Amino acid sequence: MAPYLRSLNPSISLIFFDTKIEFLKGVGPQKAALLNQELSIFTFADLLQHYPFRHEDRTTFHRISGLNEELAAAQIKGRLREWTIVGEGGKKRLVAYFTDGTGILELVWFQSISWFEKNLRPNSEYIVYGKPVFFGGRWSITHPEIDLLTNENEAGGYWQPIYPLTEKLRRKFIDSKALGKMIRSLLEIARPQIRETLPANLVQKYRLISKMDALWHFHIPQNAAWLHQAQRRLKFEELFYNQFRLIKNKLLHKTEFPGMVFGKTALVKEFYDNHLPFQLTGAQARVLREIHADLKTGRQMNRLLQGDVGSGKTIVAFITMLFALDNDAQACLMAPTEILADQHFQGLKKFAELLGINIGKLTGSTKKREREGIHEQLRNGDMQIIVGTHALIEDVVQFNNLGLCIIDEQHRFGVAQRAKLWAKNPRISPHMLVMTATPIPRTLAMTLYGDLDISAIDELPAGRKPIKTLHRYDAHRASVFGFLKEEIAKGRQIYMVYPLIEESEKMDLKDLMDGFESVSRSFPGVPLSILHGKMKAQDKDYEMGRFVRNETKIMVATTVIEVGVNVPNASVMVIENAERFGLSQLHQLRGRVGRGAEQSYCILMTSFKISKDTRLRIETMCRTNDGFEISEVDLQLRGPGDLSGTQQSGLTDLLVANLAQDTEILKAARSSAEEILDTDPNLLQPVNAPIRSHLENLRKEETNWSRIS
Repeated sequence: MAPYLRSLNPSISLIFFDTKIEFLKGVGPQKAALLNQELSIFTFADLLQHYPFRHEDRTTFHRISGLNEELAAAQIKGRLREWTIVGEGGKKRLVAYFTDGTGILELVWFQSISWFEKNLRPNSEYIVYGKPVFFGGRWSITHPEIDLLTNENEAGGYWQPIYPLTEKLRRKFIDSKALGKMIRSLLEIARPQIRETLPANLVQKYRLISKMDALWHFHIPQNAAWLHQAQRRLKFEELFYNQFRLIKNKLLHKTEFPGMVFGKTALVKEFYDNHLPFQLTGAQARVLREIHADLKTGRQMNRLLQGDVGSGKTIVAFITMLFALDNDAQACLMAPTEILADQHFQGLKKFAELLGINIGKLTGSTKKREREGIHEQLRNGDMQIIVGTHALIEDVVQFNNLGLCIIDEQHRFGVAQRAKLWAKNPRISPHMLVMTATPIPRTLAMTLYGDLDISAIDELPAGRKPIKTLHRYDAHRASVFGFLKEEIAKGRQIYMVYPLIEESEKMDLKDLMDGFESVSRSFPGVPLSILHGKMKAQDKDYEMGRFVRNETKIMVATTVIEVGVNVPNASVMVIENAERFGLSQLHQLRGRVGRGAEQSYCILMTSFKISKDTRLRIETMCRTNDGFEISEVDLQLRGPGDLSGTQQSGLTDLLVANLAQDTEILKAARSSAEEILDTDPNLLQPVNAPIRSHLENLRKEETNWSRIS
């Protein structure tokens, strides 16, 4: 955790910040062991970077007579009169009576009762803090914070940092106040060791406070203005170094990592002239030009391809593979699930056969004899394209000349897995194309994939009609089923998606088994399929196959069909308990329909009582089919989430910045990093000495993750 605190005073500061936490006054071995175990705080640097996730306003005192339930919390100064034990067993509680002269406030504790009995002082003055609730004609606070009134706290006027903690720490009386006290004592002795990590011209340009002031006022803010400036400074620094590393790595790829030159295009031309089944959209053609420009440079391509479900990424992937085959190289495509790998294989096979290309599929369920044959053909170069799952990265899989790796739904793979694929050609790095059907907001793409070139297919194939999305409450089920019967009568097929497989006692949600019975009763004589994650692979394939062949009309499923097979005849997606799904998942599910020329529909079913956030998700889905717009709303609602996969450089470093809120800071940090790398790539100018020193002191990772796409 130490990198953001490494300074211009390398030897002294490094020793200081790497000091074990037990040597801080007031900590000692026992508390240190708890902090090690519960919060991974081992050193002074770790403690200073254990940042508060919010701050409570303790600048003012409220009167009991002026309390209202709109208050999130209230701080009150007064006298503790007396207390009593009420109830027995699990309902046993300590009730204390507290007054400030304007009214009586009940303080209630259900836990640590014996400790409070021993330590509370009757008729003493205290400060209490908590959420006031009016019940039974009286104000009360349950489990308030309570401190004896002292000369130090009598005036109030401070902001209380609230730190991430665990229950075990709280039971051992290490709470936010105790942690704050440790950090304050550390900051007091750390002052001489903390040096500036940003160039003076950047600090002046953006009117940033110093690193020392930022750390002090983030942990111990004097007021709201200082807290804001501390957050702004730490966010800028964090995002600046995040972007600096990513952009530097991108430049490194463009100058130092060679890649095969794919100059010949005979196969591509033959496919375009004789076999392309439809005209490419403008977006597909643009993306292919961007890819081909990369493949001709002699440098390794490292490109992210974004495109909504159904936007036509598969044909772009195939033509990219043809560039490799044209130049005597092999290509592979790795997908996260067998269903998706098989879908890609079936889609690419029909094109490959037109050109006489040998294409294979390798997954966990491939039979041993078939597997051995595939391994041999890949080694001797007879097999030109292989599609598969994680099975492709096994050591036994060796290539004759792997020139292109395509990874689909790449956020489901860790960087370590992608690195194994990259290592399949020891002579020269294969070109990398990573694809996702999950549109990524610009801020997130800059942070997660700032070291990649990014292409987007932002146009649907010709003839596709936008899916109409409707919101219906459970009370409208009869009319929804009537509409489904009309669609079936037209020859269409329907997906019905449920959040659970079986009934749950804990959650009042529609479950798949109950839904299957209900649909069977409501659609007598209509053949149904069922699909869920607990089924065996061959049973899933059988059910999906029946639906694909139009032998069944309704597919009752869980979200396992989120990355399913393309069924152009399926025109309606009904999502039960739509409030249980995130925006990106709803968007992915909706993408299962709308694959044909007919009008398609997505019906979101919910109970009448839904939250404000759920209503925004539903309204967004009904308003737009634009995956990029949906992803921006999703980022605002959920935050960045873990889109990155194992150890993806970028997101894991962010301790303070919030990508959903800090777009402007990110843009400023990125443009500053670009400008410095453009004018002084080796950081030789004196003004950039703080950056050079800071980077030299960053912890060296065992694996250079930033080298891996």
